[in-house]
Amino acid sequence: MGIRRRSRELAMQALFYMDIHQNTSPELVERFCEYFSPPQKTRPFFFKLVNGVLAAKPEIDALIERFSKNWKINRMSFVDRNVMRIAVYEMLYCPDIPSKVSINEAVDVGKKYGSEESGAFINGIIDSIRMAIEKKEISVTVDAKTDHAT
Repeated sequence: MGIRRRSRELAMQALFYMDIHQNTSPELVERFCEYFSPPQKTRPFFFKLVNGVLAAKPEIDALIERFSKNWKINRMSFVDRNVMRIAVYEMLYCPDIPSKVSINEAVDVGKKYGSEESGAFINGIIDSIRMAIEKKEISVTVDAKTDHAT
């Protein structure tokens, strides 16, 4: 398994853990790392994903809800919503990662950790967001210093 795939899986698990505890504090990320010891090679991308998703969570969640039909973010499974959060973060803030890669990774991680329907559910929402980004319906301007959209 590739380093980035493993980082995405660990990031989804950490975000899931934080979601369950309804706590996004840095201490909870530290506790997750103590319990599950992410390999050193995965840590830079793992931390980029976790911290990036947490920093942009309101914007990301609003996009996911906007493109999901009749689904509020809090009604989605913990796995599905956190996998989608990571993919949307990558599409908005990681211009070095092609959107198709983010989508394929999200679908694969969703299938591995979610339900039978997770892959199709995740793909439908994330691909709709990708199309809106490509059509410039969603503005993405990345500030190189902060790695966040402005």
